[in-house]
Amino acid sequence: MDKLINLTINGKSVTVPSDYTILKASEVAGVDVPRLCFLEKIHEEGNCRVCVVKVEGQKGLKPACKTQVSEGMYITTDSKDVYDSVSSNLELLAANHKFECWKCSRETNCEFLDLLRRFSVDNNYSNEEVFKHKDTLLNDSSKSIVIDSSKCILCGRCVSACEHYTGLGILNYNRRGSTTYVGPALFHNLEDAGCIYCGKCIQSCPTGALREKDDIKPLERALRDSTKTVIVQVAPAVRAALGEEFGYKIGTNVEGQMFAALKELGVKEIIDTNFAADLTIMEEGTEFINRIQNGGLLPMFTSCSPGWINYLELYHPDLIPNLSTCKSPQQMAGALIKTYYAEILNLEPKNIVSVAIMPCVAKKAEAKRPEMGRDGYRDVDIVLTTREIARLIRHRGIKFTELDPIKPFGDLARYTGAASIFGVTGGVMEAALRTVTEILEGHSTPVEFNDVRGLQDIREATYQIQGKDYNVAVVHGAKAIEEFIQMMKGSDKQYHFVEFMGCTGGCINGGGQPIVTAKLQDKIDVREKRSKVLYNIDHNATMRKSHENEAVLNVYKEFLHSPNSHEAHELLHTQYKKRDYYTKF
Repeated sequence: MDKLINLTINGKSVTVPSDYTILKASEVAGVDVPRLCFLEKIHEEGNCRVCVVKVEGQKGLKPACKTQVSEGMYITTDSKDVYDSVSSNLELLAANHKFECWKCSRETNCEFLDLLRRFSVDNNYSNEEVFKHKDTLLNDSSKSIVIDSSKCILCGRCVSACEHYTGLGILNYNRRGSTTYVGPALFHNLEDAGCIYCGKCIQSCPTGALREKDDIKPLERALRDSTKTVIVQVAPAVRAALGEEFGYKIGTNVEGQMFAALKELGVKEIIDTNFAADLTIMEEGTEFINRIQNGGLLPMFTSCSPGWINYLELYHPDLIPNLSTCKSPQQMAGALIKTYYAEILNLEPKNIVSVAIMPCVAKKAEAKRPEMGRDGYRDVDIVLTTREIARLIRHRGIKFTELDPIKPFGDLARYTGAASIFGVTGGVMEAALRTVTEILEGHSTPVEFNDVRGLQDIREATYQIQGKDYNVAVVHGAKAIEEFIQMMKGSDKQYHFVEFMGCTGGCINGGGQPIVTAKLQDKIDVREKRSKVLYNIDHNATMRKSHENEAVLNVYKEFLHSPNSHEAHELLHTQYKKRDYYTKF
């Protein structure tokens, strides 16, 4: 255990471990030291100088995030010279920031704006020469992510987050001096830089310099087009996080209010992506059974996460044959909307606008893949992130907290507990095991597979089915994906089924979910709190196995005939292929 030391912060005595920084000691003392570039264990460079404090007996002001405490330290965080220094640093940053707050994606959650208000910084420091340069650096060519250098304050958080979470180093500093900007190296765009669109850079940015591609306007227009019918699907993880945008505590289930808000927006038809998650298990589970019974290639990899799909196609295309051919639940739902559901509603597919509300920015690019549609129309026309649907609800003046919860009607909104846990790392694996084991064993089998639950980056388990051991693994986060693949390739162990998720924690921590400030990230693990929402839904569900969903079984009876049938493959399966990207060296 580290030695404890005593120090004083703003006249308050505090005892902390000797390896603490002043910033961390201040938190223990209940003193709020401003920060901007600091992300604990991710970016601790101390280059913004917004966290400076005065240490008695030492020359100059010290960055709280980089200065280690020592016995008897006397620290002041709110003196006039500290205030003036922080104000001056913020003024310099403001001079290089283009203020368009009324249309910014961070309008209600901007760490930079909060600090400018806290230190009463006027909006009169704009450097027009800088903006002339930065306006030419709006990188919006990708299908998922926009980089707006006019909003960038060069804090470096996104650069470090990209390396920390993915190990890919997609983002870095380009040019020097006053023309420095953050983006892919060698002046490339994101779509050919090897980016997997996990969105961790967006969630790490303290301003609106990084954001998802905004698709609110197309939805607004579709809702006002009398010739179109808007059909909306909502992913399981959205209900576990949307409430945070309206002041609910992290870990609050707002499923009912979410559906009510969609009705208030004018959406006439609502289905649940959870239904398609149950459908996915029927298809993917059957595919796995076929592989193990007929000598197919093993291990089989899950195919629900578009960030993971991007990673595989870009960096390990040799393993594509191991990938399930199933589309993701989003795309399965979209395919059914334009076919099966269109027939039920007596609508022409061309007159349907298929909308998906997702916790993921990579879903935007997935929906635009050329193979995700048929007969000249897309499976999914518009994808909005959790953040985007929250902005739309706010802009329409809908009082989310006052809405009476509702449930959507119709078979395509019915789902089991297994479907709800799709949004959590290990959830797809557990849902598949519930169905696969029961089908193969021919009798009722356990509902919960606790060994695949948890937040450890790589988890392994062995389950016995029909007297044979099956080795499974759950991997989440791009950095862990690479680690597991290298381990798997160098091992003699035969894995049979592996779940991969591009984002750490799975969809509950997807790149399109509400952004948690740096201060809050240091204190709580949002993945754990959001996960509990989906596990509680599962625990309280009447049906907890995908093959128990009668609505899914009816789709097979009326339309698809059987899992993995020719009709199912035409509509619900796809193929993946190697994709190239530029190399930095």
